[in-house]
Amino acid sequence: MINKFENKLQLGNGIYTTSEIAQILQMPYNKVHLWINKYWDGELGKVYEGNYSWNIDKTKAVGFHTLVEFSVMMQFAEAGVNTRQVLNAHKELAKKFKTHFPFAQKKVLENIHTDGKKIFLSINGDTITLDGSKQFNLSFIKVFFKNLEFDGDLLASRYWPMGKTHKIVCDPHHKFGQPVIEGTNIQAEAIYKMYKAKEPISFIALLYEISEDKVKDAVKFFRQAA
Repeated sequence: MINKFENKLQLGNGIYTTSEIAQILQMPYNKVHLWINKYWDGELGKVYEGNYSWNIDKTKAVGFHTLVEFSVMMQFAEAGVNTRQVLNAHKELAKKFKTHFPFAQKKVLENIHTDGKKIFLSINGDTITLDGSKQFNLSFIKVFFKNLEFDGDLLASRYWPMGKTHKIVCDPHHKFGQPVIEGTNIQAEAIYKMYKAKEPISFIALLYEISEDKVKDAVKFFRQAA
């Protein structure tokens, strides 16, 4: 595989614990925990002969590209697609693109289509079909795609959880991928903690030498994720 596992603490990979994934992607903690252990490390890990996660502070942590894959594959699950179909599609696409992270690949994400309940992944003339039992929210995938930036290998490299009109970004090259103020190393959580401690927004902005709008974005992000 071209893109190796991100299963240890390393600069540029990012680090996200189970609770942080749930917070950033606004997903149930139990679902995230299940998928890491049973599917990524369990089934997919067995096929690819390695783990996607590593242990940290009595919990599991994963890298940036697994974080991205969570969002896409969970949307398939929410549409009622059988987990077996999702995992088989992951394996097939991983082989085609020679990566452990096919659902973080630009060409995969921009070629997801649906007729309502069937999901089609049309890549280079080949089509993978996933049968769902519920309506698939294609608009979510399109928005998610727009909130990503891709590198030269066409793998996701940065993610704006609130959208690119806001200034909160997850970049694995800054603060191990934790949400920061775009263009800085200032962690959004540090700003939110000051706000919760009753510090005025104007004072926080002055202290960090950023705009008040950026402070408000940090506050809004953590309120939404609470």
